[in-house]
Amino acid sequence: MTPEIFVDVLRDALFLVIMLVSAIIIPSLLVGLTVAIFQAATSINEQTLSFLPRLVVTLLSLIYGAHWLTGQLMDFTIDLVTRIPSTLG
Repeated sequence: MTPEIFVDVLRDALFLVIMLVSAIIIPSLLVGLTVAIFQAATSINEQTLSFLPRLVVTLLSLIYGAHWLTGQLMDFTIDLVTRIPSTLG
């Protein structure tokens, strides 16, 4: 049981979290930026105008990416379980 094994697991877990979160956040960020540019160009200062498109895009990215997100989590969990014998032995 060397510390390098646990550092590798932590690194893989953090990379997975960043990858899964960015798959949801980046489309919402792009839509929010587009709406903000539109609001600045038209001088519309409505706070709720930017909320609804971001919410819809976030939900759509969750709906369309749920299969991939779940697959990535399952692959990571299977990888953790297969690492148990090498960690203990």
